[in-house]
Amino acid sequence: MSVRRSVEELLAVRPMDEAPELRLLFHQLNNQLGIILAHAELLEARAADDGARSRAAQVVAKALEAMTTSKEIRRRTLSDL
Repeated sequence: MSVRRSVEELLAVRPMDEAPELRLLFHQLNNQLGIILAHAELLEARAADDGARSRAAQVVAKALEAMTTSKEIRRRTLSDL
């Protein structure tokens, strides 16, 4: 049986117990962002006009920024453990 913890519970856990669950959450987040990025890149490549291509390019850029932010949060959080 899988036990999911709330954000509050994760923050209250001792550092040694926290790392595996945080790593899993970061992994899940990066997988989700990767899917968003892939779909945005497909939309950009198949865009019918410049406006649609520009909007898709913005989604691509923001997905990449979100992935970078996630990696930086992970680096800062997990390096403290």
